[in-house]
Amino acid sequence: MSEVISTDVAIVGAGPVGLFAVFELGLLDIKCHLIDILPKPGGQCAELYPEKPIYDIPGFPIISGQELVDNLMKQIRPFGPKFHLNEIVDRLEIAGTAEHPLFRVGTDNDKVIEAKALFIAAGGGSFQPKKPPLAGLDAYENTSVFYSVRKMEHFRGRRVVVVGGGDSALDWVLNLHPVASRVTLIHRRDAFRAAPHSVNAMRALVGAGKMDFVLGQVTALKGADGQLSALTVRREDGEVYDLACDDMLPFFGLTMKLGPIAHWGLNLHENLIPTDTEKFETSVPGIFAVGDINTYPGKLKLILCGFHEAALAAQRAFHYVYPDKKLTFQYTTSSTSLQRKLGVS
Repeated sequence: MSEVISTDVAIVGAGPVGLFAVFELGLLDIKCHLIDILPKPGGQCAELYPEKPIYDIPGFPIISGQELVDNLMKQIRPFGPKFHLNEIVDRLEIAGTAEHPLFRVGTDNDKVIEAKALFIAAGGGSFQPKKPPLAGLDAYENTSVFYSVRKMEHFRGRRVVVVGGGDSALDWVLNLHPVASRVTLIHRRDAFRAAPHSVNAMRALVGAGKMDFVLGQVTALKGADGQLSALTVRREDGEVYDLACDDMLPFFGLTMKLGPIAHWGLNLHENLIPTDTEKFETSVPGIFAVGDINTYPGKLKLILCGFHEAALAAQRAFHYVYPDKKLTFQYTTSSTSLQRKLGVS
């Protein structure tokens, strides 16, 4: 028998946009439960780049991914959200009418979250790293082969090899350079899919002899008991040699999987959910999509855009949660009732 939990809004995804949706909904006296496949809140910010600096959050010239998540968690604390972590949403039932829907969101932990509105803030879905086709790779994973950087301190004084040519590869080359004893970047071609300023900064370090760039590919791993000692590298000119290293960071991108969301009748377009730009509602009344999971004309995949989407979606969700109440928009700076909710009055 499934455990049934009733709330006002169920949020699938506990990344930054899902967390900020809790704040916007909380200002309207709307209670939330969040479900996420990861073991902690924060989404990609906490899982993939907790120490990576972010520069385009208003009011913060620079903030790390984990700091942003920590601040959001403090911001929503007054509203008492409930988290269901390490759980996968595996089914959805819709009852009621278009004007008064009722959503039953089931998880693989035999729970059912019953809500009057549903927010999908699942980023691009559950994400998995694209792994290089190297024999015996799994024996080194999470010991000396990593697909994300969770603690920079692990790499202090170590020989680090970053493989790839995108933003993640270049960003971590630059961020780990002051920490590691030596950083080497390996890429199969002398062209990059990263921001030009990152590429220029990397080339400057190479030119100054402070790091290495190898044009080629990793063909084999060497080491014992999960610890790398060297990588076999084939250069572009055909030369094959062993490169001593302690850690390898392959950044070949992520494979995003929507999972059961793909079967919810949301008129998917290239694995994204189309929404309007007034309230970010999907083709199913009462289901909203915010953050990287949605698409609309002019869409930008930025955290700050997801915050905007969550704010407007919350205004519309109010009418599903409180169909007999009139919504009066209030500013937090001037409303004493809102300030009391936040514990600042």
